[in-house]
Amino acid sequence: MIGPSNDLSSKFALDTNALGGLKQSAKDGSPEALKTASTQFEAMFINMMMKSMRDATPQGEGMLDSQQTKTFTTMLDQQMSQNLAKRGVGLADVLIRQLSTTAANAQALAIHGDPTAQPAQPFTIANDQPAKRIAMPPGRDAGEMIKSPAALLTPATSAVPSTPGVSASGRPQSPHVRAFQEKLGAHADEAARATGIPAKFMLGQAALESGWGRREIRNADGGTSHNLFGIKAGPGWTGKVATAVTTEYVNGKPQTRVEKFRAYDSYADSFKDYAKLITTNPRYEKVLANAQDAAGFAHGLQKAGYATDPLYAAKLTKIIQRNLA
Repeated sequence: MIGPSNDLSSKFALDTNALGGLKQSAKDGSPEALKTASTQFEAMFINMMMKSMRDATPQGEGMLDSQQTKTFTTMLDQQMSQNLAKRGVGLADVLIRQLSTTAANAQALAIHGDPTAQPAQPFTIANDQPAKRIAMPPGRDAGEMIKSPAALLTPATSAVPSTPGVSASGRPQSPHVRAFQEKLGAHADEAARATGIPAKFMLGQAALESGWGRREIRNADGGTSHNLFGIKAGPGWTGKVATAVTTEYVNGKPQTRVEKFRAYDSYADSFKDYAKLITTNPRYEKVLANAQDAAGFAHGLQKAGYATDPLYAAKLTKIIQRNLA
């Protein structure tokens, strides 16, 4: 937590050491860092208003007017802004409520499509197999506020569903789930004809691997690799490659590694390659035989070694039954 030494509202506005302490606390994820960073943003906002007012005020050319006095006036305004922000004008409280709620809901929605669900743990598996990347949830934290507070003037897109649809079974369906299904449904149907696996099962797996499309593997230029299933680029792969950070479970313990993944020209190619992997690799014969229901499909994948995450089957089953069934 942030101690008195890192409370910037009670310090000199240009104290860089105190700012460094706040940055470190923000990296540690302290709730107090969010509170202090929100106060600093409020101070910056007040200072911007004061600067605008001074710019709009006619300036005389007296004996005491000089560049030095303007510099000290600017410093005084910064300090006054910080002192006013400590007392508060309400902006910091709004930021704290908004960012805290958005971060919590966005993390749950990105994994499960359910704001009340707990986020899944990262995982990965062996060569020519899928792997989930380590990725931050959509939303902003105290560290971002410190680094670029002006960016917060443009609000982040909320991941909380506003007008949920309805799944095939009549369950409420979040907008981002519906959008994901509509975007990739045709490709999943084509893969279903090739594998015999229901399209919604493969959509659920793509959602788990990619965080509903929000954590796709990226190419070096920042563009998407279209790799929805996290399939690695093993020795036999001759196509394009993207590099990403993964988490592998070894003896039940997560290990962070940098691995190469297959890259495709389109999402259609991603589904085609996935279908080819499932139907031609002997290790997945039982997966195809037990794909009549979501639980059988998910547990078949886990037993075949599709992922090292010990909770993989449970997570996949939950996504399919709750959002796509």
